[in-house]
Amino acid sequence: MIDVTIANFEQEVIAASMTTPVLIDFWAPWCGPCKSLGPILEKVEAAYGGRFRLVKIDSDQEQQLGAAFGIKSIPTCILMVNGQPVDGFQGALPEGKVKEFLDKHLPPADELPPAEEEAPAPEDTSPAAVLEKLKAAVAIDPSNDNALFDYVRMLLQHGQLAHAKNAFAPALPRVALVRKFEALQHWFSAIESGAAHPDLVKAQAGFDAKIAASKRDFEARYALAQLHMNQQHWVKAMDELLEILMRDKSWNEELARKTYVSILEIIEPPKVKVADGQIPPDDPVVATYRRRLSSVVLS
Repeated sequence: MIDVTIANFEQEVIAASMTTPVLIDFWAPWCGPCKSLGPILEKVEAAYGGRFRLVKIDSDQEQQLGAAFGIKSIPTCILMVNGQPVDGFQGALPEGKVKEFLDKHLPPADELPPAEEEAPAPEDTSPAAVLEKLKAAVAIDPSNDNALFDYVRMLLQHGQLAHAKNAFAPALPRVALVRKFEALQHWFSAIESGAAHPDLVKAQAGFDAKIAASKRDFEARYALAQLHMNQQHWVKAMDELLEILMRDKSWNEELARKTYVSILEIIEPPKVKVADGQIPPDDPVVATYRRRLSSVVLS
């Protein structure tokens, strides 16, 4: 068991989870259920012999980390694999339930495939293979909006603009009706805006200069946000849009808010499947920027 703070979070959680699953226990000294769960987690960690690492985060002392994971009550446990949250649970589960939770995600101890059987071939998760699967899913069911969104999004992520436009064309009449499609339309618009500036560094410097001269130059801020979207610098784009929203929520028929919501739709990873009664963990960046939008819009 390791105590984690924001100073060692990157090393002890993100980096460590690239090789071994890391279970984060968000707790507090005053929390009764935390005192019950803590010894159970430590006992299970010892029994599992290195199949996962247990780290503890004091939610009172490390409020920034708690906010990043959207922690609303304690104890809450989040399992990290390959730098990403994959599952989680709340409350003081008994030992059997903790093991049941872990066994869904951890490789069995010392288990080898039978000698007479070949191990199944690993699934091809290369971008080309994933694109082919999504393309096939859209071809089989053209009404599958989620598959079409994932397919076009991945094409844009890999710079295949022409293929993305062709795939998205049948959905154009429904852009105003489907939020995912509206999000893609905002991304297409940002790409077109970026194409008008062959020298992106020079363009960004120009927009920065306009904003420095007037913080209420919303046209320049929005253009800069689009430039960041074009380069898939999502956090920078949302930061610029927040600056507009903090000064004028209704600017240009709420264009800043609509674009911000579209970015959240684009960058949000698929929800992982969890057992009944358990809460799928939120992506920390999406959760943080969704809260920031709410605090500005509702202020």
